[in-house]
Amino acid sequence: QVQLVESGGGLVQAGGSLRLSCAASGRTFTNYAMGWFRQAPGKEREFVARIRRGLSTYYADSVKGRFTISRDNAKNTVYLQMNSLKPEDTAVYYCAAKDGGIGTMSNDYEFDYWGQGTQVTVSS
Repeated sequence: QVQLVESGGGLVQAGGSLRLSCAASGRTFTNYAMGWFRQAPGKEREFVARIRRGLSTYYADSVKGRFTISRDNAKNTVYLQMNSLKPEDTAVYYCAAKDGGIGTMSNDYEFDYWGQGTQVTVSS
């Protein structure tokens, strides 16, 4: 079992930056593919970014060039650096984990563990 706790959300003006963190506990963090998803009010949860255990990354087109996912295995933590934020980035952001992780790892059904979410609000 893996427990995931997100932090770092908040209110920011358009064009600003935030860094989300997701602290993992329970089992060997290095084995896990990690992902970030988000869900805006009235919309389905959508993929944002993921990082494999081998450090390869993949991003949704909507955030490519603005967001960066990274991990610190020594701290059992994955990060999402969000720059040039837009009002349409407003959502609850969720961290997810998958032991191993093959395939695209860009769909929520591919992940087994989820955090409780952190709210990001971008004002115009």
